[in-house]
Amino acid sequence: MAEEDVVPKTFRALVESADRKFARVRDLPSCGRAQGQHYFQKVFKAYMRLWKYQQEHRAELVKAGLNRWEIGEIAGRIGQLYFGQYMRTSEARFLVEAYIFYEAILKRRYFEGCGVKDLRVRFKELRFYARFLLVSLILNRTEMVKVVVEKLRALIDDCKANFRETNFKEWKLVEQEILRFINIDTTFTIPSSRPFRYCAMLNCHPNSVPYVARFHAKKVLKFRDAILMSYHRNEVKFAELTLDVYRMLQCLEWEPSGSFYQKHPAEPKENGVAVDSSGASGLIDMNLAADMTDTALPPNPRKAILYRPSLTHLIAVMATICEELPPESIMLVYLSASGKPGQINTSHVETSGGSRRTRKSMLTSHSSLEQNCSSTESHINGVKGPSDYYNDYLWLGPKGNGGSSNLYPGDIIPFTRRPLFLIIDSDSSHAFKAVFKRYVIVSCRGVLHGAERGEKAALLLSPLRPTFKGPSSADITQNGSQFTLFLTAPLLAFCQMVGFSLSDSDMEVLNSAESILSTAFSKWEVILCKSPSLDLVWAQVLSDPFLRRLIVRFIFCRAVLSAIWPLEGSDQYLPLCLPQLPNSLSPKSDVVQSCVSQLADHLKVSNYFHFEDS
Repeated sequence: MAEEDVVPKTFRALVESADRKFARVRDLPSCGRAQGQHYFQKVFKAYMRLWKYQQEHRAELVKAGLNRWEIGEIAGRIGQLYFGQYMRTSEARFLVEAYIFYEAILKRRYFEGCGVKDLRVRFKELRFYARFLLVSLILNRTEMVKVVVEKLRALIDDCKANFRETNFKEWKLVEQEILRFINIDTTFTIPSSRPFRYCAMLNCHPNSVPYVARFHAKKVLKFRDAILMSYHRNEVKFAELTLDVYRMLQCLEWEPSGSFYQKHPAEPKENGVAVDSSGASGLIDMNLAADMTDTALPPNPRKAILYRPSLTHLIAVMATICEELPPESIMLVYLSASGKPGQINTSHVETSGGSRRTRKSMLTSHSSLEQNCSSTESHINGVKGPSDYYNDYLWLGPKGNGGSSNLYPGDIIPFTRRPLFLIIDSDSSHAFKAVFKRYVIVSCRGVLHGAERGEKAALLLSPLRPTFKGPSSADITQNGSQFTLFLTAPLLAFCQMVGFSLSDSDMEVLNSAESILSTAFSKWEVILCKSPSLDLVWAQVLSDPFLRRLIVRFIFCRAVLSAIWPLEGSDQYLPLCLPQLPNSLSPKSDVVQSCVSQLADHLKVSNYFHFEDS
């Protein structure tokens, strides 16, 4: 009898040991290069030992009363650990490993078939589906997302029917969140669209490759770390991943495999024979990650993803990453948030008209809004002193107007002691121009005390207001940010702006439009590499594929919006960059205008644009 108890007792001891180690790492901060790596190695080792033990003694454990959902819970914990490591390191192999374990749990139906009255197990199953959805979403497994959504919906309905005394409102909100997310995200609405991630087959333009390869600035910075933060009321999100951060996250990663279009998930096989997922086998192929990732790809930049952080938390994360940033490296900071409440918001939106006269009429009809912008405009003109660095801000708070929730442009300046690539997507974004322009120009004269050692920052600033054909498209709480979409999926942003509908039937049109953009971007990269007037701030990051792609997409965004708003006084509708990019790539240059004109002609939307002679 004692011998029969050895296996289950050993198993329970391994479970308890692994769970204790898991509790240590579950709530560790996600930022920092060395955060808890020692503990992670120990907890991974504990769970792998546990997983191997239950495989080797499955028959004895089942005989002793081991439930299938308990095996699923172990696999789920391993998947959770892998996903946590992905969030800390941005290494694609960890994301793929998490997907492999979660997919195996689903296909082997570890949670299905347990007693319908076991509410505790039902909650475990609900949490499993939510975690699997997040992993599948980030990995762009669109078909699997749809499968899991249906499973989650059916389980919620079943739980509501069988546990009437329990409130499942929270889980109903989870279901609504994911449905809203996939109904808006272009990956799901346009299956033929290209991935947000950097794919060498699509984003390395053959004509510009030799110039980029030969380009070498006096100082070359490596893109190692990024902070991605979004804080808007009622914005589209799933779990703690907002739509805009989701797009930017993928834009700053390599496509993990050579196959960049959606693959239908294959049934797991062993020795070429399909596995019966409903059986007792606990084998999970842990080598699949090697087949799904390209080891020749460089590592992804590490990303700290912050959902609705407090101001102090955001600054603490920035300080931590700056402190650990390797030499000759640059940090990207993406901040998407509203400006001060009651000043300008996304409801103040202009629609693009078909004539110059119409556009002028719309501009002059909003004089009150122009006055509201006066504070920001005076910043743009650079007339305010250092004490006014704290007049405009990003609003990081649920409600009210407390100073503890205000991120001022001046708050960022201490971090420019290290190279900084800053993307501000806000209706107060232009406030950063005056502060940073004044800083980089006059700091040597002592206007900002003690800042003489600061690095010159690169800034991409969104328009103060978006431009759309239809006002309903402009609500950031419904569709995400237009500026962020231009930086992550420029063609889709262009089509959304002019109201051009894309679907599978437009595949040929879509491919031709992508070809127009690809040709233009290749030319622009060559011009950037050859330009003698290229500022060092841009030159030192031009060799990085992610940052170079953001720069050329910004040029496209600025050109498109300039062609819609060519009138004087339309600065609030245009994005800005600091330092200035070469005049050879200005919105009015032939090489830039011709791209926008050709694309507009191809999609038959030229009536929305006005092109002037260069």
